[in-house]
Amino acid sequence: MNNETQFQRHQAFVNADRPHVLMITNHGIHQWQVVPGLPDTGGQNVFVNQFTDTLADFGFKITIVNRGGYEHPLSGDLHRGVDYKNDFERILYIEDGEEAFVRKEDMDEHTPRLTNFLREFLQEEGLPVDLIISHYWDAAKIGVLLNRTLAEPVNHIWVPHSLGTVKKGNMHPDTWADLRVDERIAVERSLLPELDGVAATSARIRQALEEDYHYDEILFLPPCVQVDRYHPRQIGDDHEIWSFLSQHCGLPVEQIRDCQLITEISRTDETKRKDVLIEAFGRVHEQRPDTLLLVSIDETEKALAAKLHKLISEMEIEDHTAVLGYVWDELPDLYAVTDIYCSPSVMEGFGMSVQEAAATKVPVVGSDLIPFVSEYLLGSDVVEMTTREAGGPLQVGEGGIVAPADDIEAFSEALAMLLDDAEMRRNMGQRAYDLTIPYFTWTDMTRRFLEDINVSVSAGAQQA
Repeated sequence: MNNETQFQRHQAFVNADRPHVLMITNHGIHQWQVVPGLPDTGGQNVFVNQFTDTLADFGFKITIVNRGGYEHPLSGDLHRGVDYKNDFERILYIEDGEEAFVRKEDMDEHTPRLTNFLREFLQEEGLPVDLIISHYWDAAKIGVLLNRTLAEPVNHIWVPHSLGTVKKGNMHPDTWADLRVDERIAVERSLLPELDGVAATSARIRQALEEDYHYDEILFLPPCVQVDRYHPRQIGDDHEIWSFLSQHCGLPVEQIRDCQLITEISRTDETKRKDVLIEAFGRVHEQRPDTLLLVSIDETEKALAAKLHKLISEMEIEDHTAVLGYVWDELPDLYAVTDIYCSPSVMEGFGMSVQEAAATKVPVVGSDLIPFVSEYLLGSDVVEMTTREAGGPLQVGEGGIVAPADDIEAFSEALAMLLDDAEMRRNMGQRAYDLTIPYFTWTDMTRRFLEDINVSVSAGAQQA
């Protein structure tokens, strides 16, 4: 964006007669075109951008706040200053004097300097803040510290996305020290008395707030679907997605179209348990050669990527595995050609990728630690089935199947069950869609959220 356009948008933003929302998402690498897979960057960033777009449609102007002052790991661009998307949405990169990326677990000691930068920016601009919405614990702390300095503190709603006690329960004790999880829990507990509300993104977060943090004034703001992007669509035989997949697996397009496709797209992280997926697929593929695995692996995560490639080789599925990198542009079409979406992840605040797949009428196989699958996609009609091998029981629901976390046998059997029953796949995909749309759409959910916090929507935005 040139300086003249930047200035024009700044003037339009400042002069717009709209309530001003400070949307703090401090850690990770936030930008308008989110690059999933970058360190500490993924579903929360997508959530913030889509929620921000919806608030703008409802008549607000929004400043997203993200830590900057260091070079982007891919582009080399310096994340600094203000990036305007339009007249009502912008990203402000706040700085703490350290010109390097800081992982979210180590962010606590940086929050005072980041808050000072934010406070000075707001004072210099002279633009009041009407509402603070923060995401994750580090952002909540910045919001609390900022509110302490304001002559008149404003309402501050925290959207944690996850909680320290949830992460502690999901992770092995050997990891707790490196994740600084007990320090995080202490910070979260200290912030709660200074908040005006907490919005849970799932029933699991609500339960943890009530039982572990003894907090019961809880709102609900889960991730939602961007329905203009993720929806059922027809993919013709000449669609470019087939050649895209051919380039990534080496199989001819005609053979790929005849395969049943199992997909998993997420950042490359141990908690995503891509190794469980690869092993489960390998067992399934042995008996069903017309299957193809689509899995995202970020090659910059060298150690884990090498481990996953080695496992693919050991399972002898190289020629039936499409290893994908950055696929943001292709993602809706990938969902549309997918027969089963499978996520063995053990650390999800909600499960945005499975939600997006469900909105595309794709049946889901997920771990019991993915809230959207276990709390919503199962529905009310659930059958528990024992597996033929040594795996744990499966929960076969209306829109998906839940397998115990890290249980390769259970995942392989769930995949086999759906692969072998076309009618079950169709029915489960339809129910996955019905359980997701229209309840989990940004317009409906945001309207309910604003009503719950007693924030009025401008008359001109009522039909958004």
